[in-house]
Amino acid sequence: MKRNSGDNPIFFISDDLSFPPVENANEEGLLAVGGDLSPERLLLAYKSGIFPWFNEDTLVLWWSPDPRMALYPEKIKISKSMRKVLASNRFRLTKTLVLKQF
Repeated sequence: MKRNSGDNPIFFISDDLSFPPVENANEEGLLAVGGDLSPERLLLAYKSGIFPWFNEDTLVLWWSPDPRMALYPEKIKISKSMRKVLASNRFRLTKTLVLKQF
């Protein structure tokens, strides 16, 4: 997917429940700024390959990097030190199935 070269403006999200096409993201993947984190907007974003990044004191940044990360479990190499961390049960890996309803 071709990205804009940085000379295109970043879109500002209004109250409308919409996003610009992901092809309009800049080279770093930034697509838009603003909007809210309502469940409806988040579902639309995730379905469109867009995700938010934010701090409480700033506007929401909406990202759609290209290429996106693809994780293939059968190709993962786990180092010895990571095996120790995983064996310590400090973290829990879960799979979210809720979004499949939508």
